[in-house]
Amino acid sequence: MKKLLSEKVNQLAPSGIRKVNEKALAMERKGEKIFHFEIGRPDFDTPEYIKKACIDSINNGDVFYTSNFGIPVLRQEIAKKLKKDNNLDYKESEILVTAGLSEAVFDILYSIIDEGDEIILPDPVWANYLNVTKLLKANIKNYKLAEENDFQIDIEDLKSKITDKTKAMLIISPNNPTGSVLKENTIKEIAELAKEKDFYIISDEIYERIIYDEKHLSIGSLPGMRERTITLNGFSKAYSMTGWRLGYIAAPEELIKGFNKIHQHNTSCATSFVQHAGYIALRDEQNEVEDMVKEYRRRRDYIVKTINSSDYLSCKTPGGAFYVYINIKKTGKSSQEVVDYLLDEAKIALVPGNCFGESGEGYIRMSYASSYENIVEGCDILLKAIDKLMK
Repeated sequence: MKKLLSEKVNQLAPSGIRKVNEKALAMERKGEKIFHFEIGRPDFDTPEYIKKACIDSINNGDVFYTSNFGIPVLRQEIAKKLKKDNNLDYKESEILVTAGLSEAVFDILYSIIDEGDEIILPDPVWANYLNVTKLLKANIKNYKLAEENDFQIDIEDLKSKITDKTKAMLIISPNNPTGSVLKENTIKEIAELAKEKDFYIISDEIYERIIYDEKHLSIGSLPGMRERTITLNGFSKAYSMTGWRLGYIAAPEELIKGFNKIHQHNTSCATSFVQHAGYIALRDEQNEVEDMVKEYRRRRDYIVKTINSSDYLSCKTPGGAFYVYINIKKTGKSSQEVVDYLLDEAKIALVPGNCFGESGEGYIRMSYASSYENIVEGCDILLKAIDKLMK
């Protein structure tokens, strides 16, 4: 009998994050209490005014296909948001609404990459970017985000990765998994390189509202960068709408039309009533996001202080998102070994750093999108478990 699955699918790695999550959920179904620090999913409920807007939309009969590009009022509201918050000047026709950011990533990469093209990705990086580029048989060049450099981009290292075949470079700020925020000078230097060497920038800004002590800068707002920047954003993280699956791409109209060719065959359109809820989320927001960020800061500060009190663990203070990237090298164990041990023995679910690329070995990612009480209890158990491991 012939093999049913293609070779490219057989070579594709399953999500390391979901692997941990599935195991944790299976343990939970057996009655075990699990501390979920593995998933990048806000623990807050979606704000009530957004849920009400969705229900009203369903009751109003907004249950059919929409334009592939998204409903006009949502695209117009996204354009207003980008102008107000990010100094990005886009028209409605330059915005494509997608079924979450995962779909947007696939649409973009499938649209711009031919086999053999080179794309520059951070290391570590959210695994979707790694897997989709491998699926498309692109040549990946990695720039390192090293702890000793506060997970910032080393511009000289970056320059060494650029060739005549470089098609695009990805930046994620705030970053997943490190939580680092790119410095303004770094972003400006990247922009100059993109113009000089003629490549696109894919700017993933999904965490841009969850930022603490620094200011977010959208690279597309810099001189000469609008026409060569593809900006990704969405509603999952800022508005706690992960299950709603609503994201968007902002880029020059010619690119948006190309992305839509993939989008319309892939998804047709984002869910109609979810789009209406997204419009209201942007239009009627009050202090909901700021309140969430204040609580994230409180959790972050507690975790950083606690982790750095350990003899075997350490971490930097993340500037954004809701992840702490924990250095476990003093344990002498691999990332996978530590994660497996903590889940099996301490019922704590975390993600091994090697899920995010080669440089992730020696680290584990902890999401603090969990209640403060869970974090306090979980961190205490975590430190005791590590001490026991090292005896």
